[in-house]
Amino acid sequence: MVEVALSRGSLDRKRSKMLETRRAEGNERVFRAAGELGEPVRSYVARLFAIEDLLAQLPVR
Repeated sequence: MVEVALSRGSLDRKRSKMLETRRAEGNERVFRAAGELGEPVRSYVARLFAIEDLLAQLPVR
């Protein structure tokens, strides 16, 4: 999803809706689970959220 969106410079409506739904769920449960699993997982989750933030800035087409 990320590679396609970045190469196109936009998100299609279906993936935009998926992203919107995921963001509406919030991060609390994900952060809690990552915290229980330790540092490597916390770092990975933080990177995923950074990618999510970048995708949310792309236009929807």
